[in-house]
Amino acid sequence: MERAASQSSSSQPPAVPMPVRRNGPTPAAVFGFAAYTFVLVAAIGLILAGAGALGFSAQTEVRVAGYIGLFLFLTTAPLAWMLAVRGRTEARDRLPRQVEALADAVRLLHDQSALSDDARRVLNRRVERDLLCRAIEEDIQTENWDAAIVLCNELAGRFGYRAEAEEFRARIEAGRAEIQDRRVRESIANLDGLIVQRRWDAALQEAARVQRLFPESPKVERLRERVTQARNVYKEDLERRFLDAANQSRIDEAMALLKELDLYLIETEAEEFREVARGVIGKARENLGAQFKIAVRDRRWSAAAALGRRIIAEFPNTRMAAEVRGMMDGILSKANAQPETVEAR
Repeated sequence: MERAASQSSSSQPPAVPMPVRRNGPTPAAVFGFAAYTFVLVAAIGLILAGAGALGFSAQTEVRVAGYIGLFLFLTTAPLAWMLAVRGRTEARDRLPRQVEALADAVRLLHDQSALSDDARRVLNRRVERDLLCRAIEEDIQTENWDAAIVLCNELAGRFGYRAEAEEFRARIEAGRAEIQDRRVRESIANLDGLIVQRRWDAALQEAARVQRLFPESPKVERLRERVTQARNVYKEDLERRFLDAANQSRIDEAMALLKELDLYLIETEAEEFREVARGVIGKARENLGAQFKIAVRDRRWSAAAALGRRIIAEFPNTRMAAEVRGMMDGILSKANAQPETVEAR
């Protein structure tokens, strides 16, 4: 019996000690009483002094001030008394409520501490579910898709809310697909910009990067072929324009196209253009030589110097370039002295 009594007593929640209530006046009440007493005594003293009592000369202003003080005391004292009484009543009523709330909290804590982990999980199931749903919403807003999926699995597996978990999964997949599609479109637009600029090596690297980033997207499957096809189309256009310019003896245009085409052709592909290229190069060399001779003959030394530099740069191993090198010092000195000669004249 004693053991059962001890066990029953140990299972009871600890008693909450009741606070000792003190019935004496509070410091605020003492201060208020002293202040109102001082006002009353001062008002009566002013009235007596203004009436000529207590050895003072009669003064109407002093007596009026005393009446005003007495009037204020009589009008505010009841209100102050009512507020003080109500404050004490509220404080007296609030204390038992606070004690009762504290006792309820202690009993609840005691009851929950006596429960097993599974029982506590059942009791807090709705609270934990709400916290989990809020965490999933935050991950969706911050586009943290993988973490949101993990929490969805927790919501379905641990708490059994499979319908809500599936709704969250649908939202996650839709949001992830939308964001990924937008990023894929932006990456492809950047790739198209590199293609338009004919930066083929950078375009191939960008295509490989996009395919690594979005391996599951069907839009990135043939990006490298897209770059290669665009390069081949541009190369074929260069070939056509070069042959057309060569056939119509537009030598300067043909030379510019030949220089650019040389970057695209491999050795076997260049073979079919070799004869045409030789003819274009020969005509270009002849044209430059003729223009150089005319500039020298007309004593246009600045133009002759510019043409001489082109001949040396574009045809460095020819006899014409060797002859021009021998003439360049004299041409440059005359080109530098030409403005001074014109001013002297």
